[in-house]
Amino acid sequence: MTNSISSSSSDNSIQLVHAYMDGELDLPTALSIEEKIAADPNLAAERDRIIALREAVQQNLPRDPIPAALQQRIEKAIGLRQETSRPSWRALAASVALAVLVTSSSTWLFLDSKAPQTTMEDAIVAGHIRALMAPQPADVASTERHTVKPWFNGRVVEAPHVADLANAGFPLIGGRVDVVGSRPVPTLVYGRRKHIISLTAVPTAGRATSGPSISVDNGYNIVHWVTNGISYWAVSDVSPSDLDEFAKLFRATQS
Repeated sequence: MTNSISSSSSDNSIQLVHAYMDGELDLPTALSIEEKIAADPNLAAERDRIIALREAVQQNLPRDPIPAALQQRIEKAIGLRQETSRPSWRALAASVALAVLVTSSSTWLFLDSKAPQTTMEDAIVAGHIRALMAPQPADVASTERHTVKPWFNGRVVEAPHVADLANAGFPLIGGRVDVVGSRPVPTLVYGRRKHIISLTAVPTAGRATSGPSISVDNGYNIVHWVTNGISYWAVSDVSPSDLDEFAKLFRATQS
């Protein structure tokens, strides 16, 4: 009887590891399974196996292009007109994702690629505010960067750089996908005491690397910088000095 219970418990823990890696657990459960993984070599091995499998699939099995016939059927099903300049599949996917978010009582801002920087800033602050109003600020709840980074694969164009800053007082909480300029972008979520810091990474091809600039929007402090063609926006209601320290620490891990 004892062995049966132990086996059942082990199977359940393994199932939770898979749910944890898929970002399906709420924050308390995710933190609990992380503790189990740290204490149980078998669970840690299962986590590492999942990560290795995902990386192997991503490297060796590139995604096939969407068949034209299937794309046309989807466009017809959701009511898109068949025009000469049909929107790209990426734009279509972003539009569908946006529609789902709107129906769940979220308000998103569409931005033109040539829109002023202040408009992008407003959208990113709005994403931070929505996250604070949600049951939890992250779609994937984890303190492990090796869990958070792979979660973004397939959800955004490029998974973001993820830094472990827990020892400096900025623990990783997880990550989520926001929509900026009609496209999904990754946002990392960090903690500072009882406050939340949202770090959104927006691809900006052609933008030169630039040092941090500090601003305030709707009462939220913002630190913005550009590194390797990625525009980073750190938003929080922590003090300006705390947010500046966070930005310096994160930027130091990018060099």
